[in-house]
Amino acid sequence: MKEKDVNFQSPSLEVISPVGEGRKFRIALFDFDGTLSLIREGWQEVMIPYFCEEFITSLPNHTESEDEIIALVTDFVDNLTGKQTIFQCMQLKIEIEKRGGCAKEAMDYKNEYLRRLFIRIEGRRNALADKSISSEALLVRGSISFLEALKKQGVEIFCASGTDEPQVIEEAKLLGLDKYFGNNIFGARDEHAQQCSKELVIKRLLSENNVKGEELLSFGDGFVEIELVKNVGGYAVAVATDEKEQKGINPLKREKLLAAGAHAVIPDFHNTEEIINHLFNN
Repeated sequence: MKEKDVNFQSPSLEVISPVGEGRKFRIALFDFDGTLSLIREGWQEVMIPYFCEEFITSLPNHTESEDEIIALVTDFVDNLTGKQTIFQCMQLKIEIEKRGGCAKEAMDYKNEYLRRLFIRIEGRRNALADKSISSEALLVRGSISFLEALKKQGVEIFCASGTDEPQVIEEAKLLGLDKYFGNNIFGARDEHAQQCSKELVIKRLLSENNVKGEELLSFGDGFVEIELVKNVGGYAVAVATDEKEQKGINPLKREKLLAAGAHAVIPDFHNTEEIINHLFNN
């Protein structure tokens, strides 16, 4: 696709900004949850009600209605998606304390959220481990064929997640993604709790590989990674898949990612050829 393809749209690819003639990508950075993996599908349905519960418990004299609390929590959870989980927990603490409530430590919120989340996803992880379901059942459509296609284009691929690094590595292995990323999988680390792990990874990739921002390609479903990649001059593809249906566009996710500055939007990777042709001007 060339410059004339501004605002091009098909069921599998919406182009907001074209790649441009002669542009070459050397590195592709993938988010994990919701972009490649569906193991943690529905995590918002665990985090948001739990955070609302903590908000109400810690602020018995709050003036917000139930709908206002849900809207408040949903907004900051969505806007911080892409950063490590602790940032959302830190924001909950801030919201409670600025209203005069007695908040817990952010790590306490994180630990309880992860405990609840694990109950939701334990069956999926176990099913992958004992091979009672195939990895394709919990991968965003077309993920494997797309990773293989990128490799054929000579692009080195990396994965950066806001989920704790040991869990990302473990779940990538359960899905068979480790063979594509090797040691290029990064997640949240306690020593970087006050810094955005994805921002650190992006800076490291550019500096250590002598890569210019315009040579960076990214795929993600979080506001944060889209904005970060755009800010360094990279090309950000929003993966706005409907995780419940495992196909098609989630319109709310699409709207958020466009607001973050996505250059293109895809529902998933199933139409690998069309996406590759666009990115590499074939």
